Amino acid sequence: MNPHRSEKRYCALRALGLVTALGQGADDTWTRLTTGDQSRLSVREDLVPGRRLVVGEVSGPLPHIPPHLRAYTSRNNQLAMAAVHQIEPEVRAVMNVVGPERVAVVMGTSTSGAAEAQHAIGHHVRTGALHPQFDCAQLEHGGLTKFLAACTGAQGLAYTLSTACSSAAKALASARALLALDLCDAVVAGGADSLCGLTANGFHALQAIADDPSNPFSVNRKGLTLGEGAAIFLLTRDAGGIQLVGAGEASDAFHMSAPDPEGTGAEVAMRTALEDAGVVPDEVSYVNLHGTGTPLNDAMESRAVHRIFGGATACSSTKPLVGHTLGASGAVELGFCWLMLTQWRDGLLPLLPHRWDALADPALPSLQFVQVGEHLKITTRAFVMSNSFGFGGNNCALVLAAEPPC
Repeated sequence: MNPHRSEKRYCALRALGLVTALGQGADDTWTRLTTGDQSRLSVREDLVPGRRLVVGEVSGPLPHIPPHLRAYTSRNNQLAMAAVHQIEPEVRAVMNVVGPERVAVVMGTSTSGAAEAQHAIGHHVRTGALHPQFDCAQLEHGGLTKFLAACTGAQGLAYTLSTACSSAAKALASARALLALDLCDAVVAGGADSLCGLTANGFHALQAIADDPSNPFSVNRKGLTLGEGAAIFLLTRDAGGIQLVGAGEASDAFHMSAPDPEGTGAEVAMRTALEDAGVVPDEVSYVNLHGTGTPLNDAMESRAVHRIFGGATACSSTKPLVGHTLGASGAVELGFCWLMLTQWRDGLLPLLPHRWDALADPALPSLQFVQVGEHLKITTRAFVMSNSFGFGGNNCALVLAAEPPC
């Protein structure tokens, strides 16, 4: 470990707001997450013409957009609002100390209000005019961050990153950099993405969607399951708690939608994150895999992970439980890792299970997939990694650390 980390380099994940198909908030999520519960997956027949899709759709009511922000009305922003409401007391407390101008907002998304734009265009086809309730602010990626800044009262730097499925992970890496550069004292950061026909038809055209829930790293894997959700953290420079200690980014630029088959860019991102955290692979207890269940992603990721960690480090993909939440996935899955670390008790760290048919692809390097109920005995500082890999080779790996609980 690096003994020279200064106070400026502290990056505490103080609070988490989380909304996925598993539920809203930590209490609603944790049990379903650790038991590998797929019962919250549902079926949509309206996303791709003539196709029945299993999806990770968020159920239950979402908050209404207030009238003064009606230009930002979209399901994507409702998901984000539901998540940020969960951490509103913590955000308000920090803002009262440092001032709203020292609180930044950085978010990741790939869909923004694409569903609302799709409906507005359909209305235009039928009537010759866009739907009267449509506003371009719903569709703009930057609208998500503007909306959350308005919701929270944050007046610091505010911007959105959109790098496909690594968007939210890169937003968190960017938030950490803002704190290190003293450009703010706190950051509201994460990601949100909603189900929409544009994305579903795109992945359908790529032949990347499975008919059944995704089955990552299996010899029988057929593709991904689409999902939606939001995860938003409050990050500060405080010591203690769960820390974001490492971030690694790389672009392999191999193909517009296919990854480098050998996972070179993914490996660079992971090694850079480890170096940034000041740890070696043997110190990492668990790796949350990108694990989409597509033939190409799983092949390259297994090769890259095996080159770094070998076949003994515990790992899993949580996408079979919530679907691939696309631009939000980096924050959602880091949120799952954060929850895991908060449940560390009596030297036992509960691990996130890998839900699959347990029929490993013999063409892939062997990895140590977590089973339901599995724990690790850890009495020293714990490190976990989470991977996010997007189209165009936009790769990001993040490392969390936590001290043993008292």
